[in-house]
Amino acid sequence: MTAHTHITPKKGWFNWNLKELWDYRDLIFLFTKKSLTVTYKQTILGPLWLLLNPLISSFVYMVVFGRIAGLGTEGVPEMLFYLTGTAAWNFFSACFSGNSTVFTSNANLFGKIWFPRLTVPISTILTAAVRFAVQLLPALGLLIYYGAKGAVHPDWRYCLLIPLVVVQLASLALGCGLIVSSATAKYRDLNVLVPVGTQLWMYATAVVYPLSEIPAGIIRRIVLINPVTAPMELFRRALLGVGTPELRYVLFSWALTILILAFGLALFHRVERNFLDTV
Repeated sequence: MTAHTHITPKKGWFNWNLKELWDYRDLIFLFTKKSLTVTYKQTILGPLWLLLNPLISSFVYMVVFGRIAGLGTEGVPEMLFYLTGTAAWNFFSACFSGNSTVFTSNANLFGKIWFPRLTVPISTILTAAVRFAVQLLPALGLLIYYGAKGAVHPDWRYCLLIPLVVVQLASLALGCGLIVSSATAKYRDLNVLVPVGTQLWMYATAVVYPLSEIPAGIIRRIVLINPVTAPMELFRRALLGVGTPELRYVLFSWALTILILAFGLALFHRVERNFLDTV
């Protein structure tokens, strides 16, 4: 007898079939491989841009924030300070920006064939993770160099938390990206606001400046309740031995991350059933 597969719309906000994602894991890796190879296919330097981009950005930050603005780096060599912060933020930003256009960017593909739509956001995260690992290489090279000279002192106790930091940044970016993507399926104005909002979000996070540079007051509180600040501080504390990760803000950040991720997944699942009618 011939086996038949029946595909029917899922009901409810939290009817997530995670087993489907595991069954389609080959498709996830295919999307990831395609994204990595296509991005730099027709460029002269190719994948070298993965290393050049953070180096160029860090140099600009060093001039603007270090020389012109006169912001300190808590005793950490400037290039190393900006490289580590830039690598972590680029990972979060790539996950968020990539997932904020899931429906609009893949409307043609989604309209032709069925597969678990969540495979696309997950492949975006894996792609960003590979780029993050590559962009960390120059930072780790400088870390070894300055560590040997005694100019920087990593906090090895916090190094075990780095995988959790990466998971949290990916989860938060996924949740936020899915919320925006679900909204842009109907309201395209958000597509214009995402790049600007992402840039402003970076300045509201302790990425290109240490948290110690912000005096006590309303601005410092805003930065502290920013859910990206706590993982950034943990990341910096682990690699550079600086930063002030307070437990209450770490727990608050995790609680907010879980809520945003759950809401993003529920909204994405709700919109995917009929988004082709509005895209």
